[in-house]
Amino acid sequence: MSVDDSSHFLASLRLRMPAPIRLRELIRTIRTARTQAEEREMIQKECAAIRSSFREEDNTYRCRNVAKLLYMHMLGYPAHFGQLECLKLIASQKFTDKRIGYLGAMLLLDERQDVHLLMTNCIKNDLNHSTQYVQGLALCTLGCMGSSEMCRDLAGEVEKLLKTSNSYLRKKAALCAVHVIRKVPELMEMFLPATKNLLSEKNHGVLHTSVVLLTEMCERSPDMLAHFRKLVPQLVRILKNLIMSGYSPEHDVSGISDPFLQVRILRLLRILGKSDDDSSEAMNDILAQVATNTETSKNVGNAILYETVLTIMDIKSESGLRVLAINILGRFLLNNDKNIRYVALTSLLKTVQTDHNAVQRHRSTIVDCLKDLDVSIKRRAMELSFALVNGNNIRGMMKELLYFLDSCDPEFKADCASGVFLAAEKYAPSKRWHIDTIMRVLTTAGSYVRDDSVPNLIQLITNSVEMHAYTVQRLYKALLDDISQQPLVQVASWCIGEYGDLLVSGQCEEEEPIQVTEDEVLDVLEGLLVSNLSTPVTRGYSLTAIMKLSTRFSSVNRIKKVVSIYGSSIDVELQQRAVEYNALFKKYDHMRPALLERMPIMEKSATNGPTEIVQTNGETEPSVVEPKHPPLVTQPANQANDLLVLLGGNDVPVIQTTMPTKPASAGGELLELLGDLSLSGGPAPAPAPSVPTSQPSFLLDGLSSQPLFNDIATAAIPPMTAYNKNGLKIDFTFERANPNPNIAVITIHASNSTEADMTDFVFQAAVPKTFQLQLLSPSSNVVPALNQGTVTQVIRVLNPQKQQLRMRIKLTYTLKGSPVQDLAEVNNFPPQSWQ
Repeated sequence: MSVDDSSHFLASLRLRMPAPIRLRELIRTIRTARTQAEEREMIQKECAAIRSSFREEDNTYRCRNVAKLLYMHMLGYPAHFGQLECLKLIASQKFTDKRIGYLGAMLLLDERQDVHLLMTNCIKNDLNHSTQYVQGLALCTLGCMGSSEMCRDLAGEVEKLLKTSNSYLRKKAALCAVHVIRKVPELMEMFLPATKNLLSEKNHGVLHTSVVLLTEMCERSPDMLAHFRKLVPQLVRILKNLIMSGYSPEHDVSGISDPFLQVRILRLLRILGKSDDDSSEAMNDILAQVATNTETSKNVGNAILYETVLTIMDIKSESGLRVLAINILGRFLLNNDKNIRYVALTSLLKTVQTDHNAVQRHRSTIVDCLKDLDVSIKRRAMELSFALVNGNNIRGMMKELLYFLDSCDPEFKADCASGVFLAAEKYAPSKRWHIDTIMRVLTTAGSYVRDDSVPNLIQLITNSVEMHAYTVQRLYKALLDDISQQPLVQVASWCIGEYGDLLVSGQCEEEEPIQVTEDEVLDVLEGLLVSNLSTPVTRGYSLTAIMKLSTRFSSVNRIKKVVSIYGSSIDVELQQRAVEYNALFKKYDHMRPALLERMPIMEKSATNGPTEIVQTNGETEPSVVEPKHPPLVTQPANQANDLLVLLGGNDVPVIQTTMPTKPASAGGELLELLGDLSLSGGPAPAPAPSVPTSQPSFLLDGLSSQPLFNDIATAAIPPMTAYNKNGLKIDFTFERANPNPNIAVITIHASNSTEADMTDFVFQAAVPKTFQLQLLSPSSNVVPALNQGTVTQVIRVLNPQKQQLRMRIKLTYTLKGSPVQDLAEVNNFPPQSWQ
């Protein structure tokens, strides 16, 4: 058979083959599938037929086959084998083929596949096509999946179409230009001349896409932002025409003229007016008109009002306009739509710091949102309620929040309890109210409170001398009612141990005293020791309380028996306590009354920074103190065991460090972690004992009469990032001190990229025993938001043995009213810093 005969045979055979089914028939067939397996079988059978058709280069049904393939792709089945067929359709002269080909390219291709570069020339030809619809297809495809290479090659064609008088092409070219700018920002200036006349267009489609293009350019370039600020009056005029225009069926949506264009213009005005007085002044009137004239009965109007509120809050608007915006958000809180209520609460939470009084007017509505069934609305309402608490409304707000704490889901209890603690500590009107509030939280949500709530409450009770009898009586009653809340039981045990004599004597004046015997008190504490609900920590509190009562009660023999029983406890901690207390009874009984006397008043002061915080009746009063460089003393080796375990060092038994005069509450947890070592700078202590001459000289020996940093020599030590988490970044820079090269001077630089300031910032550090460390006072205890400043602090480290430097750091700060604490270990110091 000759070649011509073979070709004729194949052609006739192809003509006799049945035509592939249409897309509608395929959809109808697939929808009849009863199971997933049956559907997969249909898809696989059709894909096989499509592959065969592609192999035979069947141009007649290529468009139909690619359309079916796109439908299968939409269902989630693989369709990558149709990519080249899409390119063939794009190269076709038929509009129907081009339409399916470009659609396939947008769905099946992206810039990760090299195949897409093959269509660059086709798109360029189609951008210059005589038919606007073909040009529109090319613009849509380039604006959807064009890579940076394609955008560079075709940007000139897009810019030409942006200047055309055809509205259909101009709107598509504007959106395509947005994609080009996103991919290749340096091409932005190419489109600048074409943007001059875009806002003069009457076609709303062109106006909409033009505003999108201007917004993109302003967001990406400060120069463009300054250039386009002169367009504010024109944008205001367009927005005013939209509001004042009559009914237009072409643009009307629920009685509002083109809300999509209004929203876009408001967003652009927000960008243009931010931090600019003149632009803000020019748009104040129109924003007031939009805010007062927009219908709120439909969701369309609410969308425009929300954008208006955001614009008013971001620009330098007048105070009356800001109050109007907050009142709009207050009306949103009464809306039946949960999404609108959530948006309103979120927006109010952002503005409460700057417009506190205006938000306060809607306090009752915000509190009502705590009763909402939607958990996201309840959480936002809770956060906003805590932000609204101040000294004037503390009693009413705490009443509502405590009621919420009683009835809320477990997921809210921890955050709510923390918020109540912070608010009560800051705004408590009296110490009795403060104690009652904290006890109410411990009674209702004790299992959810933070770990530091127990020592904080104990400190509060200790410092409230006149409330001791009242407090111990209240706690004893609470203990009789419920012993499941472990933090409450721990505080109650501690108070009964300290003030048990006041409980038995009935000296309470604030409320009617109760009649309690010594045996009844001991029965309660012994019950805690054997209760299955008690944790090991709670049992330790109870045993210590019983031991303290040996100097306050007359039932010493009974207490001796209880203590001796737990000398063989399987709990090592409890056993150790009991053995030590037994030794007090036997060997050191003469010292027992002095050792177990009442705790003195605990002073609460900050450990970091030049400002000391003095607690006064729930209010914090800062008092400036002079930063001093503390003298240096030697720490005994047995006090550093915890630090050794923490950092894995066990080679040097002695660590020398600075010692402040008194322990500070803010650093208490770190001191406990590091074996009662103070590693931060503080007020100067009493004169320290002299260091034996046989030991190496410490970090600052001989420098007491000189400026601290007069002998620092800069060395070529590269900086490093020691910590970068949750928006807080800690950088270390290094220097060498002369004449001692063993001393490394590390300066920390703390920066904050979040939207809110980090307050009460405390940086603490610890090193192994082979090193000596001094941490000096920081430049501030507030890390400014948005990287607008840094907090610096100096660390001096003596490394006589030239070992690799390791450091454990602890960071504590308050962000948006919530305390944050984190530990990190730094092991990647540059070798030049320790060699």
